[in-house]
Amino acid sequence: MTRLSNDPAAFADEALEGFVAAHPRRVRQVPGGVVRATRTAPGQVAVVVGGGSGHYPAFSGLVGQGLAHGAAVGNVFASPSAHQVSQVARAAETGGGVLLAYGNYAGDVLHFGQAAQQLTAEGIPARTLGVTDDMSSASPDEAHKRRGVAGDLVVFKAAAAAAEAGLPLDEVTRIAELANARTRSFGVAFSGCTLPGADHPLFTVPEGRMAVGLGIHGEPGMGEQPVPTADEAAELLVSTVLGELPEGVASPRGQRAAVILNGLGSVKYEELFVVYRRVAQLLAEAGVEAVDPEVGELVTSFDMAGVSLTLCWLTDELEPLWTAPADAPAYRKGVVEAADLVTEDATAQDTEDTVPPASDASREAARTVLAALRALKETVDIHADELGRIDAVAGDGDHGIGMRRGSTGAYEAAARAEALGAGAETLLHRAADAWADRAGGTSGALWGVILRAVGASLGDTERPSAPLVASGVAQAAAGVMELGKAEVGDKTMVDVLVPFSYALTAAVEAGQPLATAWDTAAHSAHAAAEATADLLPRMGRARPHAEKSLGTPDAGAHSLALIVRAVHGVFAPTLENH
Repeated sequence: MTRLSNDPAAFADEALEGFVAAHPRRVRQVPGGVVRATRTAPGQVAVVVGGGSGHYPAFSGLVGQGLAHGAAVGNVFASPSAHQVSQVARAAETGGGVLLAYGNYAGDVLHFGQAAQQLTAEGIPARTLGVTDDMSSASPDEAHKRRGVAGDLVVFKAAAAAAEAGLPLDEVTRIAELANARTRSFGVAFSGCTLPGADHPLFTVPEGRMAVGLGIHGEPGMGEQPVPTADEAAELLVSTVLGELPEGVASPRGQRAAVILNGLGSVKYEELFVVYRRVAQLLAEAGVEAVDPEVGELVTSFDMAGVSLTLCWLTDELEPLWTAPADAPAYRKGVVEAADLVTEDATAQDTEDTVPPASDASREAARTVLAALRALKETVDIHADELGRIDAVAGDGDHGIGMRRGSTGAYEAAARAEALGAGAETLLHRAADAWADRAGGTSGALWGVILRAVGASLGDTERPSAPLVASGVAQAAAGVMELGKAEVGDKTMVDVLVPFSYALTAAVEAGQPLATAWDTAAHSAHAAAEATADLLPRMGRARPHAEKSLGTPDAGAHSLALIVRAVHGVFAPTLENH
C-alpha cells in the first residue's frame, strides 16, 4: 500500500513536483506534465507520451534525450485531459510535428485524439498511436482492442530514436506502428495494488493462487492458477508470448528480440533476476537471441505484486533504434552527448481572470447552475467510495476518485466564473474544462462534453427555459455517443443519459415546468441505471472482464443517475418554462 502521502487527491501533483525537483537537468515541468530540460534540434519530431500517474517510471521517467520529448501526466490511473496533452505537446514541439503515443485505454484514446485534432487545427501536424501489446486483453482477431502495458517502452523508444535520427513525422509514426505490431506482452500478479488513501487493494487473489493476464490499472486478471515456482512462472510467460508470433515471423528460431521482464511494483529485482535466469534459458532453447534485455521496474502499478514479459521481434530497422543511446531519469542506455539546458520562460499569466459579457437573466441562471454543481459535487463526495467499489468489480476502481476530482474542479471553476459575473454558458464551459483537466480518464472527457453542450444551449444572453435545458441535454447525449462511440446497451453512462434525455424532452414538450420534467426524467434515469446490472460491458476497461460485472450496475451509469436526482429541486424560477 502507499504509506507516505498527504491528501490523496493531491498525490499525483505532489509526486510530479518532487520528481521534477529530483531531476532538474533532465526534465522541467510545464502545464499538463513535463518536457525535456535540454534543447531539442529545431524541426525534430516531438514524441509526446503519457497516461495516468501510478505507473512510474512510465510516463514522466521516460522523458529525456533519446527517449520521449514530453509526457502528459494524468491523475492516478486516469488519462490526462486533451487540454493537458495539447499543452505538453506545444511545449515540446520544435517545428517537426508531434507523435502522441499512449496505452490503448478508452480515456487515453479520447483525450489524445482530441488533442491531436486541436494541434492539427492550430497548424501543428499531429499523429496518434495507442500501444496494444497486452495479449490477454483481446484475441488476435481484435488486437486493436488490446491494452498497452510494458510494451509501451519499446514503442516509445523506437519512435524517439527515429525522431532523434531526423526522420519526418510520417516515418516516425510508421516506425512506431511497426514496433507496436511486433510487440507482445503477458503478465501475472499475486496481489492487487492499493491506491493512495485507500485501505484495501483494488483486487485480491486467494491464498496460494495468482491472477493471470493482468492490467496495469488494478484490473483483475483474466483467470487464476496456483502460485508457481520462479521457473514455472518463467515457463508460463515464455510459452504464452512465443505462442503468438507477429505477422512475418514464422518461427522463433533465428529471431532477435528486445526483451523486457517487468516488475509491477512489489516483485523486486532479485526475484526478477531469478525469473529472468529461466526466461533467458528458454528463449535460447527456442532459438531467440535477446538483444539488450531489460530487467526491472519499467511500467508499474503502485504496489501490485506482479511480473510481465515483453518481446518485440526486431527487424534490421528496429534493432538500432532499440539499442540507440538514451538518457532519461529512469532509463539510460549508452552515452548521450548532453545538450544545453532550456532557459525557463516567464510564468504564463492567468487567462481566465475575465469573462465575456452576459445578460442579467443569464447571470441569474448561472447562480442556479452553480447551486446545481454544488449539489452534484456533494452527491459525488457522499457516494465516491460506493462508486469505486462498483467500478472495481470488473474495472480499475477509480471511478469514485475521478468523479470526486472532476466535480470538485468543476465547482471551483464555476464559483470563480460566477464571482466574475459569468453567464450560464461561460460558467458551464469553465466547469467543463476544469472537470476534464482534474478528472482525466473517460469520465472526465465525457462530463466535459455534457457540461459544454448544456452551456452552449443556454448561452450567455438568453433567459434559460425548460426547452433550452432539454435541448442541451439532448446535445450532450449526442456528443457523448459521438466521442465515446458507445450506444445504448454497451453498459456505459449512455444507458442512462439517453433515456434521461428522451424522458426530459417528452415531459417538457408535454408542458411540464423544468423541475417537474426533471423529476420525471430522473425516475427514468434511476430505472435505467439499475437495468445496467443485467448487461455485459462492450466498452472500456471492464470489457475484458465482462462476465464479472453481471449483477452489478455500471459505475458511470449509476453516478449519473445519482447526480440527476440530486440536481432535482435546485432549479430556480428563472429556469422554469411558464
